Amino acid sequence: MTTIAVTGHMDLTEDSVPLVRQALEQLLKQRADDTLVGVSCIAKGSDSLFAEAVLAAGGRLVVVIPSRDYREKKVKPDHASLFDRLVEAAGEVLVMDHETANRQAYETANAVLLERADRLVAVWNGEPPTGKGGTADVVTEARDAGIPVDVVWPVGTARAG
Repeated sequence: MTTIAVTGHMDLTEDSVPLVRQALEQLLKQRADDTLVGVSCIAKGSDSLFAEAVLAAGGRLVVVIPSRDYREKKVKPDHASLFDRLVEAAGEVLVMDHETANRQAYETANAVLLERADRLVAVWNGEPPTGKGGTADVVTEARDAGIPVDVVWPVGTARAG
């Protein structure tokens, strides 16, 4: 069994979504002979694309929700339907013991991702960490913990804004 967690940018451009989806599917196909478990916070963008790819590959999805109010306060209407479908499809849903979605809640969720991970997939543009708990910070934490990191950033991928 291989447990793969994900971190990644939420703000992928519309044109980047199919590129990242295909790259994630290819990466997970390499693990087809193993029992796959994917761990994701299922945020919009990279996290949800990874979760969909895990399910498409026949893997088991573990969802980590940063706080009790996350769905209500942070999931935008354009992502709500997919978020709900992924929660429903998950084999396990872990809700962190935080009332409110804030930096501490996200850091706790990221810590759980890394605790469970044999590997980390990072949908990441390679920019340096900001110290604010973003994708690059999670990559640094994983590498410091000795967790192998697979960076996914296909040619043509970009962040919006």
